[in-house]
Amino acid sequence: MTIDDIRADFALLDDWEDRYRYVIELGRALPPFPEDLRTDANKVRGCASQVWLATERVAGPGNPQRKDRMRMQGTSDAHIVQGLIALLFIIYEGKTLEEITAADAEGIFSEFGLSEHLTQQRSNGLASMVKRIRSDAQAMLAA
Repeated sequence: MTIDDIRADFALLDDWEDRYRYVIELGRALPPFPEDLRTDANKVRGCASQVWLATERVAGPGNPQRKDRMRMQGTSDAHIVQGLIALLFIIYEGKTLEEITAADAEGIFSEFGLSEHLTQQRSNGLASMVKRIRSDAQAMLAA
């Protein structure tokens, strides 16, 4: 699934309840998060819900010109937050570390109208997740 698929699907959904259900379904499609990754180091601070994000550097495929990417895994104890994690992963999917640090995830959430339909706590948590992913990408670039 791509961000353009999400845009198309959102355009078909008129009511916010349907959009919330859609985001929750995206979260349910995430692969299970391994128990051994539920560590303090992987816990995202600033989220009202319990959120864990684990990232690792993945070498660019094949040749030296292909830049490194980031593999991400995540989970939350809140269904809507799990869906927001899935959306973030779709936004960053296939991007290089440099592209991840420059991507405007907040702009995409605003475009979908999600920013204005999330509680302040959820918005703060989303900002914390974006910050964490960018920070991990920057650390990988610096290594």
